[in-house]
Amino acid sequence: MITVDETSPYRDAEKMEADNAPAIGDLRLSLSAFTFFKNNEYFNRIIDGRTLFGTQLNPQLVYYPTKDLRLEAGVFLWKDFGNPVLQQVRPTYRATWTVKNHQVVVGNIRPHLNHNYIEPLFNFERVILKPLEEGVQYRYLGERLFLDAWVDWVRQQYRFSNYQEEIAGGLSSSYRLSGNSSRWRMAVPFQFTAQHFGGQIDTLAAPVQTLFNEAVGIEARYALDKRTIQALRFNGYVVGFQDNSSTNNQLPFRNGRALYLNTTLETRYLDVMLSYWQGQRFVAPLGGDLYQGFSRTVASPEFIDRNRRLLLVRLLRDFRIADAAALTVRVEPVYDFNAKLLDYSYGVYLNFRQEWLLGNVSERARVGR
Repeated sequence: MITVDETSPYRDAEKMEADNAPAIGDLRLSLSAFTFFKNNEYFNRIIDGRTLFGTQLNPQLVYYPTKDLRLEAGVFLWKDFGNPVLQQVRPTYRATWTVKNHQVVVGNIRPHLNHNYIEPLFNFERVILKPLEEGVQYRYLGERLFLDAWVDWVRQQYRFSNYQEEIAGGLSSSYRLSGNSSRWRMAVPFQFTAQHFGGQIDTLAAPVQTLFNEAVGIEARYALDKRTIQALRFNGYVVGFQDNSSTNNQLPFRNGRALYLNTTLETRYLDVMLSYWQGQRFVAPLGGDLYQGFSRTVASPEFIDRNRRLLLVRLLRDFRIADAAALTVRVEPVYDFNAKLLDYSYGVYLNFRQEWLLGNVSERARVGR
């Protein structure tokens, strides 16, 4: 389940913004820093083994023209270790308008883990490989209902472009059934993603491609009083895939389905998560590589696994260093029943996020009138 896969500072970022109650005219300096190390020791024919190691920084200025409107502007820097050249240098801008439980975001929307998708629909590695999403987003952050509807304009097309425009988007939601005082937390999630390749002003003869994925399931968590074992959680999903493109044969399958089951033991030392995946002709363009029904490798691009079965174990631990910093450690062995192969990955992630109040510019603006 993606909520287990989240590194906690992403969940804490919005809480930190809310706790630092803004005044009209506040000007702040914000710094987000993410250092990642993920080693994929994979030797299967679906996904390549590789190592991701580097740092991403996003310093920004934050301004509140009103208490409900937050404006952020800065620069995003991405440096892979072992490479003297920066991987990315990009300007960032986000406007967030919050009214009670409603939130509208334009510009650099709240990306990847913030959507709360399951990993088969949304790859965990996007936090490293696709750290920025640009578009528009509506979120409802209620006591019982969470909803995130978003559009990411991945690639803009211009006249005589030699590539297609690319758009991604979707909806992630969860409705809590249980009461606030119950030890049981029951929720019903529904998730949907879409990806579109097209455009009318390029020089290509490539066909339009439109792909959909969806997931519906049940989430249950039981809180325990024991000091060592804190909670037991189960999440189960039925997952689907449809290729609604006008032209066939762009992908090996036109539709598919899958079953994704997760049981998690939360302890004071670490979380232990056991996951089972069974996918039939399944494709998810935005999803995790391991769950695909055809190869994304360099060496075996033609390989197809129509009925993919996996057993995954995830050992997860967050170390809280300070209010603004946390270290996350993950160890994830995976067994492929069809290939009779045991692979594994492990990662260490350091997150830092803090804001400093520089001053209030509202009074200075009035003096100049």
